[in-house]
Amino acid sequence: MCLFEMGFEEKAIKLQVKEEKACETKRICLHAFTDLTYVAPIVFLYLLKECYVHGNLKATKRFRALQLQVHQVLCNSPQPGPATFVAYCLYILPIFGSYCEGFSHLIVSAFHRFLKTAATTGDSLEAKIIAVRLFLDIVEGSIDHDERIAVKILEVFDIKLTDIEKVASQSKAKNDRRFHSVKAFLEQYIFGFIESESYMTAVNLLEHFSIRQSGESFLVKMIEKKQFRAAEKWATFMGKPMLSMLIREYVGRNKLKSAYLIVKKNNLQQEFPDVHHKYKESALKKLAEKACWDVAEAKANGDRQLVEYLVYLAMEAGYLEKVDELCNRYCLEGFPKAQEHEANFLQHCFLNLNELGVEDIIWVDELNGLGKATCHIEGSKVVGLDCEWKPNYVKGSKPNKNMFKDPRGGLSGLAEKILGASLNKTRRNSNWEQRPLSQNQLEYAALDAAVLIQIFYRVCDHSHTADALDEHNKIEWKSYIVSHMDNLRKSRKESRLRKEPELEVKDNEA
Repeated sequence: MCLFEMGFEEKAIKLQVKEEKACETKRICLHAFTDLTYVAPIVFLYLLKECYVHGNLKATKRFRALQLQVHQVLCNSPQPGPATFVAYCLYILPIFGSYCEGFSHLIVSAFHRFLKTAATTGDSLEAKIIAVRLFLDIVEGSIDHDERIAVKILEVFDIKLTDIEKVASQSKAKNDRRFHSVKAFLEQYIFGFIESESYMTAVNLLEHFSIRQSGESFLVKMIEKKQFRAAEKWATFMGKPMLSMLIREYVGRNKLKSAYLIVKKNNLQQEFPDVHHKYKESALKKLAEKACWDVAEAKANGDRQLVEYLVYLAMEAGYLEKVDELCNRYCLEGFPKAQEHEANFLQHCFLNLNELGVEDIIWVDELNGLGKATCHIEGSKVVGLDCEWKPNYVKGSKPNKNMFKDPRGGLSGLAEKILGASLNKTRRNSNWEQRPLSQNQLEYAALDAAVLIQIFYRVCDHSHTADALDEHNKIEWKSYIVSHMDNLRKSRKESRLRKEPELEVKDNEA
């Protein structure tokens, strides 16, 4: 066994055993791992535990290194065979306490990998009998193994209902306290998992033993408990009628993506022709709500019905130049001209520059204009600043920052809370690098800056007019805007304090 991969610098692990003030040094022999001919399962597990405990790598890397080594070890002639050796290891592991579950997963996964490369183990029949007895002992509670390990034992040793019945019949002949009906006993065992809401374990066992007694009520119960993976696996096992019911349940609960994926995976497009279109519309609506109009248009992929739906979404959001843009690009007719409804729509739904007393917007696009604007800003007591940039839709890139953590939706939500009306944010993801900017873009950017001044004065007026009873409100507004900055400073300070003791220790060690 290569101990360098486990983080050991020597070819042996020194174990310190203190007995009556004496220190005895022992070593784990590498031969115990390179040749398992005379190594018992209990010794192998003990050495495995010591390798894990004394390794100096992180736990995950240690686990993976051991998993690889156990797979290689199974090729080194364990007696009486690799499958039987693994079965005995699983029988013994509960005595290792807290290491039992992790090592059980490690050994089972390593054995599963071994089976993929080995033509035959030569001891599969004997190993299967031991594994069946182990499973029955787990079911009866005489061996303490996690339920997921029980399922993996069934899978990796390919234990069928007939195998359990065979071992159970042999136990009956010896007057063992076994059950009269294996299937009934297993159903009772599985029902316990259903009662405890361990649905995935129950589904795995039902599928493994091909038990089809549970029906629609079981499926609905899993959906209500949001155990969707278990519900999908169960419906797939039960067949087309149950899959159809699952799709209808998903559509009714607006889980359109999940419904669409099941339809696609099981070739049910003919039975559910509208699910795909509803899912696409739902995806477009979510993108429109995030103002990702270009992405939504790309997702529509030129489908006329989806493009028309996107036009209606743009009209609903008040992004009326987008309506005209889409209508012109895709030659759509029958839609009202956006300009005819724009003023009325915006007036009733959102704040506008006229309400804030902003009459003229000065577009600065040359050096002299920038100088005049700078002088004007320097002479002002309060300045509202807003920044816009071209959205980045590249996967893995950092998202745009939202400085106002208002649950109603950033600056728009803050404006609605303080000024009584929200902002139309449908143009926030438009192309701000294009020149010249459109009139709507200019008004959008100017409004974001102007509303900050209105919010500032409204908060100041609120603070000045508040009496002693309203002191809490004044503090609330202040903390509402700047509390996240205080938390940032506090976290940095705590981080420095945590690092200082570590530096002192390193200096002392040096």
